[in-house]
Amino acid sequence: MVKGIYTAVSGMRAQQWRLDSIANNLSNVNTDSYKREQAAFKANPEMLLRRTNDDGVFLNPFGSHDNAPIVGKMGTGVELNELYVDFSQGAFKETENDYDLALDGKGFMCVDTPYGERYTRNGSFQRGKEGYLETKEGYPVLGQNGPIRVQANNFKVDKDGNVWINAEYADDPNLMISREDNEWGQVVLLDTLKLVGFERERYLKKQGSSLYRADEFSGDPFILEAEERPKVYQGFNEAANVNPVTEMVQMIEVNRSYEANQKIIQMHDSTLGTLINQYARYSG
Repeated sequence: MVKGIYTAVSGMRAQQWRLDSIANNLSNVNTDSYKREQAAFKANPEMLLRRTNDDGVFLNPFGSHDNAPIVGKMGTGVELNELYVDFSQGAFKETENDYDLALDGKGFMCVDTPYGERYTRNGSFQRGKEGYLETKEGYPVLGQNGPIRVQANNFKVDKDGNVWINAEYADDPNLMISREDNEWGQVVLLDTLKLVGFERERYLKKQGSSLYRADEFSGDPFILEAEERPKVYQGFNEAANVNPVTEMVQMIEVNRSYEANQKIIQMHDSTLGTLINQYARYSG
């Protein structure tokens, strides 16, 4: 009976982990590019139940064998295996803001922070005081040649992540000169967004401010080339991939599972109390 209490307690703790992840998802439903968290669990090892005062081993001159010793199996509950991030694509929201960028496909934009290079899909950027394209926290967005300096309302980003500006700014020594005529007129190629991928992106760690960091489980970032690169859309933001209805349904499931485990503990406690009282009565 005590084992049953421990098993039910592990179930209650599992539901607490689920509830925390669901609450976090719901609170970020309006956060640009937020990726929902999902709790994954694994069962604890099962125990084999044997007859009382009988190990079930039958000895004979040729050795020993089990004489139907096992009554059955009993689970010992569950434990949290991992809390992973679901990187499925979110919907696009049109903003008509030139500083907003959205990625369509797998990959991350790179950001320079005081803690080193970090990765994000939140393309809600701004132009900093020194003219660099930055996150809302002031971290520069990286191109393949370093931080990207843009002119106010005079730059375009194509679907391949190339950053173009009007040719009249070509005298800037920081520009990578490559003139051409396209749908925006005569332009100069400034830089190309640094877009990276990971072998196991689900193991990326959230750092806050829509940033992620790599570790030994996710692997090192690698530059995405050609067809591997996600498409870049200027004037759009990627919405959170959270479905509020689904999360609310899961919250109801969590509450019911938690209550069921709670009732199991109460039942075991009542049964254990009855057993102790009856034993005390008859042994006395």
